[in-house]
Amino acid sequence: MNESSKVRPEHLRRQAYVYVRQSSLRQVQENRESTARQYDLKRRAQALGWKADQIVVIDEDLGLSGATAADRNGFQRLVAEVGLGRVGLVMGLEVSRLARSSSDWHRLLEICALAETLILDEDGLYDPAHFNDRLLLGLKGTMSEAELHVLRARLLGGQLHKARRGELWIRAPIGYVHGPGGARLALDPDQQVQDAVRLLFETFRRTGSAEQVVRHFARQGIRWPRRLASGPRAGEVLWVELEHSRVLNLLHNPRYAGAYVYGRTRQRKVGLGGHVSYRRLPREQWKVFLPNAHPAYICWEEFEANEARLLENANGYGSDRRRSPPREGVALLQGLVLCGICGERMTVRYSVRQGHPAPVYMCQRRGIQTAQPPCQTIPGADLDEAVAQTVLEAVTPAALEVALEVFEELRARQAELDRSRRAQVQRVRQEAEMAQHRYLLVRPQNRVWSKNSSAT
Repeated sequence: MNESSKVRPEHLRRQAYVYVRQSSLRQVQENRESTARQYDLKRRAQALGWKADQIVVIDEDLGLSGATAADRNGFQRLVAEVGLGRVGLVMGLEVSRLARSSSDWHRLLEICALAETLILDEDGLYDPAHFNDRLLLGLKGTMSEAELHVLRARLLGGQLHKARRGELWIRAPIGYVHGPGGARLALDPDQQVQDAVRLLFETFRRTGSAEQVVRHFARQGIRWPRRLASGPRAGEVLWVELEHSRVLNLLHNPRYAGAYVYGRTRQRKVGLGGHVSYRRLPREQWKVFLPNAHPAYICWEEFEANEARLLENANGYGSDRRRSPPREGVALLQGLVLCGICGERMTVRYSVRQGHPAPVYMCQRRGIQTAQPPCQTIPGADLDEAVAQTVLEAVTPAALEVALEVFEELRARQAELDRSRRAQVQRVRQEAEMAQHRYLLVRPQNRVWSKNSSAT
């Protein structure tokens, strides 16, 4: 059966749609011949009997992948027009231009068959309502999806092979720069950046809480470095306020322990929109792990201790949580006391007695979950006093020496903070001097207007 015999008058009374797509903006710029061939399909429609004013070109999906219909507004508009019975012919240079996903392709075939819409590609004209044509189109769609799978597998295989040698380029996290050759990481030559990273890890080692790290930087007025990745100022370091998410990113990043890692997360598509979700994998499932690949800020044992501490601090790891970092307040046993009835961790509330806050330990987890009264409520003043007395009785001269060492450590820590502040002030002064110098260089070129001068 030739092409013209498949075209009936009811097809010619409707519009013919040309769908134009390239997978990326780079292909749009470089593969111009393919784009021109897709636009040239209008000649095929005119040769089959459609008038020029009946031919509609959809090219708003140029630069978008065909792996899914999500975010492809042009393809969705095409499917909607076919479903409304307004389209007599759908044209695409090949099946992969219309869809790389079998589900999207077969959905289009089903709608075209119900609406009696023809499909045309570079090889010929097809009627999805006919079994043989639909079988051939289905095979083409399957081969197109398989081709995409093979291309992706080759790309990922090459990346994995390079990552196993530790040579796959990754963006350097703050505190690192790429050394000679571009693959191996080296410490940032800016000493102030290094000091900020080390101060973050030292503060977490002392407080055991990411939130307390943020509060410490804010109280001390210490800024956090952020290196611009793109734009005319790419590579420049900006000093901004430290955020909680950045603290977590550093603490969870094994590169700060000197390890080269690849494949720490697994992605999968969820929902009909093709949205991608990422799930962090356990250590034994990482695809590449190369210890001691570059200079480290912390040892691997400390990294694992930080991971364990963050796991203890997190609220979302089940109801068997037993400990938490100490919070503000005068209660001595906050985050440590367990209920003797249900075994849950007790919370702390304060009541004012004689102008001073008095701690009260309450077990209210079951009350929150089931709207029942708390298991028990214990005044904390006497309990804290008994525990404090027990601790004081256990103090020995050796313990006093440890306390003095801690005091000296605090003094050294304060000196480090003062040095960081002085470095920030010095940096600001240098930037101000450079800005003033640039202004003086440009100023003589500016035209000075007097009161008696007028524009010409």
